[in-house]
Amino acid sequence: MKTLMAKVKHIALLKFKDGTSEEQIEKFFDEIMDITESIPGIEDYVSGKNSSPENLNQGYTHGFIMTFHDAAARDAYLPHAEHERVKALILPHVESVVVFDFEI
Repeated sequence: MKTLMAKVKHIALLKFKDGTSEEQIEKFFDEIMDITESIPGIEDYVSGKNSSPENLNQGYTHGFIMTFHDAAARDAYLPHAEHERVKALILPHVESVVVFDFEI
């Protein structure tokens, strides 16, 4: 019997520091989009600004979701040099981040 590997959804919610412009934030998400095309195992990437009317976002204004082929692909992405480069670019502008992964 063939065992199926579970895909991994990698979710990041970001609360940017005061003074970070929407233009800067757009550029950050473009940088993330660029690396998703060069790191193996990333199947999908979407990002956006919170638009929920529920007011339950606790100050998190933006987020993104990546789909990885499997946990091994996610685990290879985390220490990848391009991921580290983009983190170094973005994190100085971030007040808080929540990362949540789950298998599907």
